[in-house]
Amino acid sequence: MTETLTDSPAWQALRRHHEAVRDLHLRELFADEPDRVERLTFDAAGIHADLSKHRITEETMRLLLALAEERGVAARRDAMFRGEHVNRSEDRPALHVALRMPRSDSLVVDGRDVVRDVHEVLDRMAAFATAVRSGEWRGHTGRPIRAVVNIGIGGSDLGPAMAYEALRDYSDREMAFRFVSNVDATQLVEALRDLDPEETLAIVSSKTFTTVETMTNARSMRQWLLDGLGRDEASIARHVVAVSTNLEAVEEFGIDPANAFGFWDWVGGRYSMDSAIGLSTMVAIGPEAFADLLAGFHAVDRHFVEAPAERNLPLLMGLLRVWYRDFFGAQTHAVLPYEQYLARFPAYLQQLVMESNGKHVTRDGDPVAADTAPVVWGEPGTNGQHSFHQLLHQGTVLVPCDLIAFATPLNPLGEHHRLLLANVLAQAQALAFGRTLDELREAGVPEALRPHKEMPGNRPSTILLLERLTPFALGSLVALYEHSVFVAGTIWDVDSFDQWGVELGKELAGKLVPVLRGESPERPLDSSTAALVEWLRRSSSES
Repeated sequence: MTETLTDSPAWQALRRHHEAVRDLHLRELFADEPDRVERLTFDAAGIHADLSKHRITEETMRLLLALAEERGVAARRDAMFRGEHVNRSEDRPALHVALRMPRSDSLVVDGRDVVRDVHEVLDRMAAFATAVRSGEWRGHTGRPIRAVVNIGIGGSDLGPAMAYEALRDYSDREMAFRFVSNVDATQLVEALRDLDPEETLAIVSSKTFTTVETMTNARSMRQWLLDGLGRDEASIARHVVAVSTNLEAVEEFGIDPANAFGFWDWVGGRYSMDSAIGLSTMVAIGPEAFADLLAGFHAVDRHFVEAPAERNLPLLMGLLRVWYRDFFGAQTHAVLPYEQYLARFPAYLQQLVMESNGKHVTRDGDPVAADTAPVVWGEPGTNGQHSFHQLLHQGTVLVPCDLIAFATPLNPLGEHHRLLLANVLAQAQALAFGRTLDELREAGVPEALRPHKEMPGNRPSTILLLERLTPFALGSLVALYEHSVFVAGTIWDVDSFDQWGVELGKELAGKLVPVLRGESPERPLDSSTAALVEWLRRSSSES
């Protein structure tokens, strides 16, 4: 694109429009637009979305859609679904959508039918998961598996850990599932503290089988197993399986290559929870429920491709992300699931959003013309109301919010769920409309307290309601966010599928490990790092 984003006609039209509407209050918009709720309510794959509490007008939507058309969102979406190399810096496709295509579909990319490849792996995963869940797969001493430890990092941990917590109600409660990602030994030690090596299975997830944090944890896990299994090297093959493509390294580790489940370089880590990376999820909830999860993903994929632009929920949510980030200067975005099982969902979205679009150059390597990804954060349910919601309602920064809730609880108990739903609706209402000084006066609030109790409102929110948290529902939610991230990345013209920003820290850490052992650095350290190394060496009991 020769014309920069901010110089484009659609962007300039939005800038002028923002100047005209930025001071409009949601109270005015609701009063002036009797059809507002009907016009800004959308349904997609079981998700009921209310966008009416956003600071937008009909003209805003028209101009945002014009921006999407000008930036070629639909064309780039279609290129992604066709398997073109949309990940430009790594010269590869981004085909997470192929992971959930039905067996009857076909998608030939670079000479291979990737859908057939995907289902070959899914079939192997299903056979293995069934064997573990039924007790057919047994450990080295003949005892069934009662605990699964998933070892990975980044998308190899965040996706499976989030999915297990989200779908715990559907999991085999006779089995324990633990997730280890941090190279801090404490996480591994605590995860293993009450487990029996004879009944424990490790899933080591590393595409290359060289990721430093993952393999450090995997080697320590291996030693723990050996210590508990009579130091018999043959035992490893019954207690460790791999999600990897490096079969040589897998075999050297002691894992039977037949128990290595592969995935492909066109699957980025943060887009991989529905690939073999989800093996622990499938063991937990079973192959049929995992298929329902994939169906939820695929339903939103089809909506994203087929729905008209003005009713396309991922498209609209991605455009709203740009609207607030670049025109209102919103630096953060809160995700507030009113469902305890989704406690890890905000953390999962942190990687999805910030690793995908936290970029400072375009796909061509030029500086971006506008600010890109917001910081994503959040906390489940009413917990946040008693901590950071104070800032959301009365702080000096604008924080767009996503509120997620389910009509039917998985754990009905008295009035709990009605109270939960009342709170999510009340928060959206308070964020949008606030409470005026006149209302406080009419309520008899003392004058001195009125400024403290005034709520300005006009704080935008998306309300996502679903019938029940099921595997299908979780898949649809994740796909909705995946595609909204893609839309925003296309507007900004960044590569949403690479992540070079994680490389430098890992490279420098590798060089500092021997220095902390007492060896001389390859090249002189900066004065701050050198002083910190010296303090740590003097203070550490391991020196």
